[in-house]
Amino acid sequence: MSSTASARGGEQISILYSFPHAIGAPGIGWTAWNHVNELVRAGHDVHLVAASIARPVPGLASVATSMTLAGRRLPHRALGRDRALRWHDRVAARAVGRRRPDVAHVWPLAAMRTIAAAAEQGIPSFREVPNTHTANAYDVVARESARLGLTPRAGASHTVDQRRLATEEREWAGATALLVPSDAVALTFLERGFDQARLRRHRYGCTPDASVIRSGSTSAGVTAVFLGRVEPRKGLHFALDAWLASAASRDGRLLVFGAVDDDYRAVLADRLAHPSVELRGVTGSPIDELGRADVLLLPSIEEGSALVTYEAQVSGCVPLVSTAAGALLEHDVHGLLHEPGDVATLTAQLDRLVREPETLARLRTAAMDHAPELSWASAARSLIAAYGGVPAVAPKGGVRAGVS
Repeated sequence: MSSTASARGGEQISILYSFPHAIGAPGIGWTAWNHVNELVRAGHDVHLVAASIARPVPGLASVATSMTLAGRRLPHRALGRDRALRWHDRVAARAVGRRRPDVAHVWPLAAMRTIAAAAEQGIPSFREVPNTHTANAYDVVARESARLGLTPRAGASHTVDQRRLATEEREWAGATALLVPSDAVALTFLERGFDQARLRRHRYGCTPDASVIRSGSTSAGVTAVFLGRVEPRKGLHFALDAWLASAASRDGRLLVFGAVDDDYRAVLADRLAHPSVELRGVTGSPIDELGRADVLLLPSIEEGSALVTYEAQVSGCVPLVSTAAGALLEHDVHGLLHEPGDVATLTAQLDRLVREPETLARLRTAAMDHAPELSWASAARSLIAAYGGVPAVAPKGGVRAGVS
């Protein structure tokens, strides 16, 4: 069965899904788990190859792990990160040969052998792109850090690493198509000469807990939340500048949740000391915090498609986010957008919501009504659509039967 025909016709397809980390773990592990879970729920045959399983997926066609021994997880550091990723790639490549799926879905830094194995059999490969072009991420973060007098955090995924960039460039070049979760991500690839036909738009999603009921703000003024790592890339400095310049800071509260980079905290110290600002640390229940707030502030300077922007909408917390946040929303319908670094516009938006409570109520209602489009089930449908329409890939030594 061809992936093209299946994806177009709504039929069942077979997917080799390679994820080189613990699937179901926080962060990208949660994104991958939801991808796989919803693909299975939609009736597709999914052959999962993961480093380890933090949360099982019921109904898989098959599952293999690359970093477990006697049923116990081996940390990547046991082999060294690069060796562990290469080993995972070998395991996934062998699985392609055994399973002969319709499509192969791979994640960064552990994909070249799997892509090559798929090409050998005429199987299209799709490389997940969870963030902007890596060179763009490096440039944007380095430039903003320098402007703030900071040095990018050593070892962070957005700190310059030329070996990583070279690996990613080989994966991008080898894959049949790249899966991009937002227009912001796609633009950074187009700006570097990528063919638009190779960029397949899909989306991420969220699964709010049905038991969570919006409680709303208990403050007399607007309650805003910032949820994310407290680092220059997420733009908290812009959020603070806009908040303190707006009428919202007079009677409202800005609650900041996330792990803090200490040198960045020092830069923000005076602004964080304002009585309307509270640094709360990491929260174990972001959806609850969103349900108690009025607006989400996320003025990111570089991002893929932040899951918190999905969670905010279904929680009735109106996103005031930058265009770089990769949010799936329509401006002035489900939330308000501004260009990265545009503090004046963000300030005006906060003032508008203080001045026009009816606008806040309208945006909140529309955001919550948007929930079906923001679900992981909807994300899986977009992923299947992204797999579809792939040109024929001739395997070495012959033509793959059924690929059209």
